[in-house]
Amino acid sequence: MNTMTYAGYTARIEFDERDGIFVGRVLGLRSVISFHGETVSKLRRELKLAVDDYLLDCKEQGIDPEKPASGRVLLRLPPELHASALVAAQARQQSLNQWAVQALSQAVAA
Repeated sequence: MNTMTYAGYTARIEFDERDGIFVGRVLGLRSVISFHGETVSKLRRELKLAVDDYLLDCKEQGIDPEKPASGRVLLRLPPELHASALVAAQARQQSLNQWAVQALSQAVAA
């Protein structure tokens, strides 16, 4: 997956072969922030403009802009998996949170 990042917001980039343009969409938000450009440099400029416009719109409406991630995750796991993860963490003398951060970090790096 190709991505671009600006001001803490990350967008997925795809090439629209039919129209001959790059298309981007910011990930991790309920709000839709999309943009496009014919070149990579134009696409970068459009990402910046789209995010800045979103942030200005939020400010004008008096609402907090969505953040791509808060750092808090609530997971619902089968009890057996929860128990296995807890044992794996304790075997490494880690908290379940420390173990999960390490496991997730390895998974997204792969």
